[in-house]
Amino acid sequence: MRDRVRIVEVGPRDGLQNEKQIIPTAIKLELIERLIGCGIQNIEATAFVSPKWVPQMADHSAVMRGLKKHDGVCYSVLTPNLQGFEAAAEAGAKEVAIFAAASETFSHKNINAGIAQSLERFAPVIEAARKTGVKIRGYVSCVLGCPYEGDIAPQTVAHVAKDLYDMGCYEISLGDTIGVGVPDNVRRLIEAVASEVPVPALAGHFHDTYGMAVANIVAAHTMGLRVFDSSVSGLGGCPYAAGASGNVATEDVVWLFDRMGIETGIELDKLVDCAVWISSRLDRQPASRVAQAIIATRKRN
Repeated sequence: MRDRVRIVEVGPRDGLQNEKQIIPTAIKLELIERLIGCGIQNIEATAFVSPKWVPQMADHSAVMRGLKKHDGVCYSVLTPNLQGFEAAAEAGAKEVAIFAAASETFSHKNINAGIAQSLERFAPVIEAARKTGVKIRGYVSCVLGCPYEGDIAPQTVAHVAKDLYDMGCYEISLGDTIGVGVPDNVRRLIEAVASEVPVPALAGHFHDTYGMAVANIVAAHTMGLRVFDSSVSGLGGCPYAAGASGNVATEDVVWLFDRMGIETGIELDKLVDCAVWISSRLDRQPASRVAQAIIATRKRN
């Protein structure tokens, strides 16, 4: 039996949230349908956050109402607080995500609260989710470095991940928010976190700011991780490194695992077509090097 990994597509939320032009709801919904057509079954669809802070996600309820039901497809949404959770649940969300940071400074600058206080804020969200049968996924950001504090101790990440897991998150996604990780750091990180949280409950969320995301994914895979977040066409920038890329492209991740003989359930050619489509709607070329290579090959043939 072939080894298998699960890809969590974050393009519709994490990928689009920092776009300067407002993306029409219809485009977001078509993107999600196209992703499903490629075989992707886990999609982060939107975020129930304040339009004042994230105007791109102001249509979250409309996106939720427009999502089509597909067997085996799970939609998740980001909910930073109880108000967001209640709105998401009312809109029909069956899975939500909450996020904490492994850096005190980043946490204060991002949500105006320290790590401990941010976790306290999530307690009523998790309790409400438990009562309504909604699944909760946890994110930990800045796991390999912080734009303000520099390197982050693996044990600090482990403590935050354990807190989220113990509170009720079924899975913890470890995020290299500024993309400064390298394979050795990734292995040390996962070794530390795995001492507190079962490896099957961990996921990797690597940014490609310095071109290390795929190498870090391989390192995480060798340490036992089988779930990885990615964004079609590499959508989503890194706001802490001017001009740098952010999310690793789903096409790059799928090509990697295909070449390694590891099953993803995703059709690469269709995924490249999807990347070309959404990139054209955003008036740019796909950021994925795999997509660029496949497009060039198609032109030659």
